[in-house]
Amino acid sequence: MRRAPIVVHRISAAGGRRVTARDRNMGLAHSDRDLLEFLRQAGLADAEDLLDDAAWIEWVGGNPHEYTLT
Repeated sequence: MRRAPIVVHRISAAGGRRVTARDRNMGLAHSDRDLLEFLRQAGLADAEDLLDDAAWIEWVGGNPHEYTLT
């Protein structure tokens, strides 16, 4: 099975999630707004519709759209 090109990794102990685009580190997202900015930088200008598309984004560990440990 092919991996999604964007990976939103596990929530860090300090909060936020590392984001990679095709194995390139894009940064640490603390919100969907941050994630959308990283996607824009990766060339996906209209990425809002991709946030819940498993073909594009793989959310690893925890629930999608959560950026802090509860």
